[in-house]
Amino acid sequence: MNKLQRARRRTIAWITLPFLLLAVSVYGLAYGSVSIPLQEINQILLHNDESTYRTILMDLRLPRVLVGLLVGACLAASGALLQGVMKNPLADPGIIGVSAGGGLAAVITMVMLPQLSYLLPVTAFLGAFLSAIVIYLLAWDRGASPVKIVLAGVAINALLGALTNGVMVMYSDRVQAVLPWLSGGLNGRSWHHLEFMAPYAIIGLIASLFAIKPANLLLLGDDSAQLLGQRVELQRMLIILLSALLAGTAVSVAGLIGFVGLVVPHVIRLLIGEDYRFLLPLSIVGGGTLVVLADTVARSWFDPIELPVGILLAVIGAPFFLILLKKRGNFG
Repeated sequence: MNKLQRARRRTIAWITLPFLLLAVSVYGLAYGSVSIPLQEINQILLHNDESTYRTILMDLRLPRVLVGLLVGACLAASGALLQGVMKNPLADPGIIGVSAGGGLAAVITMVMLPQLSYLLPVTAFLGAFLSAIVIYLLAWDRGASPVKIVLAGVAINALLGALTNGVMVMYSDRVQAVLPWLSGGLNGRSWHHLEFMAPYAIIGLIASLFAIKPANLLLLGDDSAQLLGQRVELQRMLIILLSALLAGTAVSVAGLIGFVGLVVPHVIRLLIGEDYRFLLPLSIVGGGTLVVLADTVARSWFDPIELPVGILLAVIGAPFFLILLKKRGNFG
């Protein structure tokens, strides 16, 4: 793919993705077990209408759509940064144990300390964040190479997964409360969840924009980045911790949603190239779009059953990603 083609694709992406995000958000507000006409949505949002649809829109769907946007944006940004810093297009938040750490902390809270269930978002976030720190420390040996981090992440993932299963077996009578969270979903997400995650998500997403320059320089290789005056190990650690903050924020509210941090940045990269000035913002928009769309489909297409969005994304994500890998050469 030459520079002209890449520039054209970037322009198209900048135009289409925000439009898709807006369209998907409106779709998420309008459709579900009860459909709300578009004129009613406009009336409620702009004129404080007191129709029978107001409770559905303002108390149920609007916070759920906003939470989905932030969850998708955080997961996609986290995946994009990890793929760059590890020089591995198949990396995602799960590789460094973030999801497993958050999952274990949440399971312990729900089955062993149910009286503290109101602290679930906090404990899941802390578990995800601490697991990233532990993995980086384990990978450190006069530097932490991407390979060491991935290997440490795989090992810690296995350990944390085994501990999670062990806790669930020991408290099998309480497992039903855990399964929906482990599946990943936005059912029941409200203004409370949005208020909790929004500060962390906004801070993390803004901070990720400041990581664009070091992420681009790390793509040149450690030696080249050092010659350009970059403190490679410090920047790598900070980007990994930032990725953990983003993924941990999403996990703390939405559970173990996979696929987003892996495929969205990968697809954007195949379309417009490696430059993080374009890759990161477009991944943020694409991640929010995907999660809101998938959640709307999961709760409206299978009525009266509400399918967890994490299951739907896993079912459609794996074959879709395999097709992308098969046709990668077609993207240039």
